Amino acid sequence: MNAQQFQNMLQEKGISLSPEQMQQFERYYELLIEWNEKMNLTAIVEKEEVYLKHFFDSITAAFYHDFSKPLSLCDVGAGAGFPSIPLKICFPELKVTIVDSLQKRITFLNQLATDLNLKNVTFYHDRAETFGRREEIRESFDIVTARAVARLSVLSELCLPLVKVGGAFIAMKGAAAKEELESGKHAVQVLGGEVKQISTFQLPVEESERNILYIEKKRKTPKKYPRKPGMPNKVPIEK
Repeated sequence: MNAQQFQNMLQEKGISLSPEQMQQFERYYELLIEWNEKMNLTAIVEKEEVYLKHFFDSITAAFYHDFSKPLSLCDVGAGAGFPSIPLKICFPELKVTIVDSLQKRITFLNQLATDLNLKNVTFYHDRAETFGRREEIRESFDIVTARAVARLSVLSELCLPLVKVGGAFIAMKGAAAKEELESGKHAVQVLGGEVKQISTFQLPVEESERNILYIEKKRKTPKKYPRKPGMPNKVPIEK
C-alpha cells in the first residue's frame, strides 16, 4: 500500500487527511526506520508494508468506532506507537497516553511527538500492572487500546482497570480472536467488562483476517486487579 492508496482507502471510509497529516505519516515512517537501526522497534521496514500493516491497520479501529470527539485514550504496550499515534494523527482532538515498559521506546515516542508536533500526548515508562494501580490514573480513560500485545485473558487485566465505567476497551486482534474470546470471557466479566461487538474484516492487499473487540466497561474493576507484574501472564483469569 503506497501513500496515495493509503490516503484513498481512508477517504473511502470517511477519513480525510490533509497534506499536513500526510506529511506527518511520511515523517513517522522516516523516524521509525532511522530509530529502528539503533533499537528494535519493528520487523516491518518496507515502506508499503509499514503503511499497510502499521499505519492503516492501526486506523481500522476508527472504521467501527467514533474517534472524532476529544476522548482520552490510553494505549497499553504501544511499542513504536501503534495504534494510538496513527489515530492521533487522523483525529488531532484525541488526548493520548501511552504506557510502555521499555525506556528506549518512550525516548523514541517523545522524539516522534516533538517532530510531528503532536499536542496532548503523554508517555509513561511503566509496567501496565503498576500503572493501572495508580490512583490518579486508574479508571480514568474513555478508551483503552491494545494491538496484539498478549492474549485477551491477560490483556483484559492490563487494560480494563484503566477504563472508566461507561468507557471501552478496544482490543485489536488477528485470526485467533474468537478462540481468545472463548478463554478470555471470564476475565472480561470479572474485571467489569462486557463484550459488545466483534468486527471482523480483511486487511486490504494481503487479505489477512483482523478482529476488533469492543468491550464496554460496565462495573468498577475489583481493587485487587491488576495483580503484581508478571502475574496476569503466569496465572491468567481463566475458568
